[in-house]
Amino acid sequence: MHLPREYVAYMAKQVLKRLSAAGLIQFEQPDYVREVITQVTLDELSVEARIDEEVRKILEQHGAEMKEVGASYEEMFKKVKKQLVRDRTFVL
Repeated sequence: MHLPREYVAYMAKQVLKRLSAAGLIQFEQPDYVREVITQVTLDELSVEARIDEEVRKILEQHGAEMKEVGASYEEMFKKVKKQLVRDRTFVL
């Protein structure tokens, strides 16, 4: 999933604001904490994009085999992606 960095930064700001207002967290450096949350969120959101790219590479390597057996690219994409997610214990 691709979200603009500015939107993710806005979401991080809102999360910190609400957690702080509820008394659930305290921090002395709001800009630093907001930046860390923004970066962690962006990293997590990019996991799916990286997995998709890896699936494309795998399917590219096995393109000839897929044609021989008549496998659907979309179906194989879903299966390979599901297997990679399961193997690496990701949550999408």
